[in-house]
Amino acid sequence: MPRRSDPIYLDNNAGAPLRPCARDMMIEVLNDTGNASSVHAHGRQARSRIEAAREAVAKLCGARSRAVTFVSGGTEANMTALTPVWQDQGAPVYLDKLYKSTVEHPSVLNGGRFAVADQIPVPVDGNGVVQLSELEELVVGREPGLVSVMAANNETGVMQPLAAIGEIAEANGHFFHVDAVQAAGRMPIDMESWKADALTLSAHKFGGPQGIGAVVVRSTARVPSPLLTGGGQENWRRGGTENVAAIAGFGTAATAALEECATADHFAHMKEKLETGLRDVCPGCVIFGETVERLSNTVCFAVPGMLAETALIAFDLEGVSVSSGSACSSGKVSVSHVLTAMGVEDDLARCALRISLGWANGEAEVDRFLEVWCKIVERLNPQARHQAA
Repeated sequence: MPRRSDPIYLDNNAGAPLRPCARDMMIEVLNDTGNASSVHAHGRQARSRIEAAREAVAKLCGARSRAVTFVSGGTEANMTALTPVWQDQGAPVYLDKLYKSTVEHPSVLNGGRFAVADQIPVPVDGNGVVQLSELEELVVGREPGLVSVMAANNETGVMQPLAAIGEIAEANGHFFHVDAVQAAGRMPIDMESWKADALTLSAHKFGGPQGIGAVVVRSTARVPSPLLTGGGQENWRRGGTENVAAIAGFGTAATAALEECATADHFAHMKEKLETGLRDVCPGCVIFGETVERLSNTVCFAVPGMLAETALIAFDLEGVSVSSGSACSSGKVSVSHVLTAMGVEDDLARCALRISLGWANGEAEVDRFLEVWCKIVERLNPQARHQAA
């Protein structure tokens, strides 16, 4: 079990620790010389590194290797996919509207390259699940557009009915984008059954390096127009000299994540232990999205009257890193747009905390968290220990 002085990291949805195998691969590649676009031996070696990583990332998604385009991270990946201009069989296709769920990551909520007037919000229910009947009503009979829904929410872990959403999109002539940044390595990815035209990833969520991501398409005949143009890198889909070391680390982490995902769910027991422990200390603890399917690594909860900002500071002083939701808001603790979309009152949303487990966590970290949790509740909100759920 970790010593009391050892820091505990439970914020993997913001970014997981770099896997040793990915670090070793990156160090090895950093010692290489050569541009992957060069035809000499050094260039060919760099190219082989990229193509090996492309194959590994493709396997993580159940896609073909040529379907993978490397970009600088999840935000650039989403900006690339969220475009009103796609290429279909070599001809441009112009998409009329972007239909985005109200619980998306900010990089999707901002609408990518769609004009503000062309962005249509899709509501969710009290658990944060897209309301299929509302989506269908929005898209039936409309000009072809792009539907964008994340596979699993970064704050609550709630998983979306992607196959049903993809069916609605395809049946009505729309394209479908899935932000799978939180899903990769944590749940099976099946672009074909989801009918997803594009999928976006970020390596650092599952133990790869920061600053590298990917756009994966179901068919190389149907691709989003490039966001960055220049040379012919990435099959003309993303200009700029490739970051070979980061790409190689991405591929190595993808292989490790796929192996973990294929084994028994090693987070499920820890998540159950966490949620039981939370309520043993605070019977009135609210766990968001608990009645629907969620990622097994994510718990988003609140104790009424215990402000998240105060609790975060208390946890940090004890050497435990958790969060209050998304890590993409300039470090600010504010009311979550996800919880607001779910209909959660502001007073309760301001109390929301998130625990997200990762490849480096074990039961010892869960035990330490619960020990600290009991101490913090006693200090900040002792009456919560006696409140009924």
